[in-house]
Amino acid sequence: MPVFPSASELAGVVATLRAAGCVFAEEEAGLLAGAADTPAELAEMVRRRASGLPVEQVVGWAEFCGLRVTVEPGVFVPRRRSEFLVRQAAAAAETGPAAQQPVILDLCCGSGAIGLALAAMLGGARLHATDIDPVAVRCARVNLARTGRVYEGDLYDPLPAGLRGRVDVLTANAPYVPTAEIALMPPEARLHEPAVALDGGTDGVQLHRRIAAGAPAWLAPGGVLLIETSARQAPLTADAIAGAGLRPQLVTDEDWGATVAVGRP
Repeated sequence: MPVFPSASELAGVVATLRAAGCVFAEEEAGLLAGAADTPAELAEMVRRRASGLPVEQVVGWAEFCGLRVTVEPGVFVPRRRSEFLVRQAAAAAETGPAAQQPVILDLCCGSGAIGLALAAMLGGARLHATDIDPVAVRCARVNLARTGRVYEGDLYDPLPAGLRGRVDVLTANAPYVPTAEIALMPPEARLHEPAVALDGGTDGVQLHRRIAAGAPAWLAPGGVLLIETSARQAPLTADAIAGAGLRPQLVTDEDWGATVAVGRP
């Protein structure tokens, strides 16, 4: 029985991807080959990837916290550094006053990767998630179909009033790239991910301020706010948290280049 793809076919895929500027050509070739059922399907996947489409959008999924997260074209691809936000949020939930059944709220949820990972780590969690982008909401509803509720709208606006004052852990991977720097991002991001998921406003923390300002009304007693940010924007994010009347703390993971701003009452 012929083997698909053959060694020569796979080598050709690697060469095409490398010529297109893919840094991890060998790894991506393996992902594409594993997702294709026929030579024609593989050729089309390679064409789409070589044109600049993120490999996760080509194969239809991204690995995140050991899970396979569905990713549609046009949806923000979850970054591995955001796993640090998940770990910090899970630790906060496990040591909080509602450790057995914490209420989790994930703002700017995108594909729902953060919520999905938290639900897997915290078996009894009650998960709510929001995003303003209808494509992201559709994708998140697929990923969170069995684990939570997804609302379409701007930050807190679409949430049910009954959730006020009941959120034990509030997470947000809101955009934090300054508007003027969007043009400097890799084409995979700036051309194939929605601007609403990348653009953090003039100084990168426009949404962080809004999230922090609204958090006290939604947090339960002892609840925690966690916002992914960058090392450069971290002081501004911390200021936003302090301005909302919460105690800010910055935690970092140098290996992943990840920074999370934490706010507690």
